[in-house]
Amino acid sequence: MTGHDHAHVDHDRHDRHDLEHRGGLRGVIGEIFRPHSHDAADSIDSALESDERGVRAVKVSFVALLVTAAIQVVLVMVTGSVALLADTIHNFSDALTAIPLFIAFRLGRRPVNRRYTYGYRRAEDLAGLFVLAMIATSAVIAGYQAVERLFNPRDLDHLGVLFLAGVAGFAGNELVALYRIREGNAIGSAALVADGYHARTDGFTSLAVALGAIGVWAGVEQADPIVGLGISVAIFAVLRGAARQIFYRLMDAVDPSIVDRISHEAGHTPGVRRVSSTKVRWLGHRIVADITIDVDAGCSVHDGHTIASATRQRLVEHVAHVDEVHVHVHPDEPHTG
Repeated sequence: MTGHDHAHVDHDRHDRHDLEHRGGLRGVIGEIFRPHSHDAADSIDSALESDERGVRAVKVSFVALLVTAAIQVVLVMVTGSVALLADTIHNFSDALTAIPLFIAFRLGRRPVNRRYTYGYRRAEDLAGLFVLAMIATSAVIAGYQAVERLFNPRDLDHLGVLFLAGVAGFAGNELVALYRIREGNAIGSAALVADGYHARTDGFTSLAVALGAIGVWAGVEQADPIVGLGISVAIFAVLRGAARQIFYRLMDAVDPSIVDRISHEAGHTPGVRRVSSTKVRWLGHRIVADITIDVDAGCSVHDGHTIASATRQRLVEHVAHVDEVHVHVHPDEPHTG
């Protein structure tokens, strides 16, 4: 490689430009519920495995939260608690957020095509917008129910049952939170991690229901609707944090430490003299990197290609969640005064 010529090597781990699937609505729906096939070389693929792991986490947490919320519905009818009603509404909305996440994980597996040249992984971020809408809706409904009960108080029955319902709600949500956070961190899904912390906050609001029962038992008649208002405020706090996470992803924000790690690893590839540019972004729960490396100006195009391939392989092996690496190779020429 001589003069100002340079090799520009773009690698796609799955060679998705060679894959064409059926288009249109029928094809999209089919891909959501049916995995697409891979060549033999792609039979063990980390991106596909992470998608399956995400889908499994969504399914398990959906069932767990749905069971918890269904039990709470029965207990709301028994106790007449507005705080428990608010918590139940939130648990149902939290369970429903699993539906768009499930669709997004499946849709994100579709290969690139001439219209979606980067694929469908942004579907995960769009699902996050639905999550935000559900959180906001549950906060408004919970707040309305609490205010209405303040002006139209009702007697609570079975305070012991109400207390146990709050404790059970906390246990169910905390188990779901631990599972979502663990799996989300493992596959690099910010949406799944955020939903995990969302479930954890729901768990603490369930404990607040138990505290409301204690308050009424102690003689504070308005404790139940007051706790209901507190729950709605807590939900808005969750909304703020979740909105920030989704905003970061939509704006291609990334933790600077990830950028530093990628630059460091690329710079230690044999043949790379320096890394002059590093751009990183998340597509769904996978990382895509676009880097420029400088190599010896005397290298042949073949040697430059080999160094670029080694750089890409090093990043995929040493940096978690990296899926695609586009390497631009520039000659490192001496500066003349």
